[in-house]
Amino acid sequence: MPIITTAAPVTPPAIEIPEVGYAAITYVDPTGRRWPMTDLAGDWYTLAEGVSGLGAAPYVLTSDQHPRGGERLRHVQPQARTIVWPVLVKGADHTAFIRNWRRLGEAFTRTLRLVGGVRTPGTLEVARPDGSVRRISVYYQGGWDGRGQTATGITWDSAVVTLWCEDPYWVDAVPVTVHRETGTQGDFLVPFPTVSSGQVLGATTVMNPGSIDVWPTWQITGPADAITFTREDTGESFTLDMTATSHGELLAGETVTVSTDPPRVRSGTNENLIDGLNWPEAVLWSLPPGETPVTFQLDGAEAGSAVDLVFNPRYETA
Repeated sequence: MPIITTAAPVTPPAIEIPEVGYAAITYVDPTGRRWPMTDLAGDWYTLAEGVSGLGAAPYVLTSDQHPRGGERLRHVQPQARTIVWPVLVKGADHTAFIRNWRRLGEAFTRTLRLVGGVRTPGTLEVARPDGSVRRISVYYQGGWDGRGQTATGITWDSAVVTLWCEDPYWVDAVPVTVHRETGTQGDFLVPFPTVSSGQVLGATTVMNPGSIDVWPTWQITGPADAITFTREDTGESFTLDMTATSHGELLAGETVTVSTDPPRVRSGTNENLIDGLNWPEAVLWSLPPGETPVTFQLDGAEAGSAVDLVFNPRYETA
């Protein structure tokens, strides 16, 4: 029987999957163990017939009656996704089969356990032949039952698992990072245009290659007194004033991380600094698909001051 370890990830062979096409799929349980789902030579693999829920996210549309007839769309609400996942499990003999059946079943149901007061989802990972990988977080909902037919449950059986996804969108495994750093101060035009101390650190266009809005994470490296992030196309912005926090100004080498979803501000030593945001004017804005002009401004910046914007593109489909 194969032994599952947390060693270097091994991508299983690709097969044809409904709504996905030619891809290799792996399930990663809450402990980090990887379970290949498309290796037809293994002791468990996906039964492609019957797979569903890997396409576009489900939506609920809210509309209003129009006085001249028909309706007008008022609101679109993405819904949680349900994935149906048929799996065949086998073994060289009954003992090996039961061992595989129990372990894989526990790998799915483990997503419902509370560990330290928190439930950790599993991950369904879809790898394409071009090297791209998309992931979605899943919780076990039901279906780990055998067929209950003659000859099943001895050396093989199959289950039709239902997986529930609170976030219906697929996430790129590779993050997009934008880095801006203040260099040595000098004349703006000699010998090349140079960022001056403590003001506009980066005016740039950020490209979101996904099909869904993303809420980025920002890491600021000091020195800095206050940091303003502006989305130029909408004028939305937020400012983190370090001098208004218990931490005080950000010194050289110190970091603070701003998460836009959920809203969270933490220092490098895990201090809660969210009171430093300029509420109620602050808007922790998202990045839509395509190009977005943004500006990072640091007050009190010196050589070494930096801003890193990080996000994982999100997609409708696998």
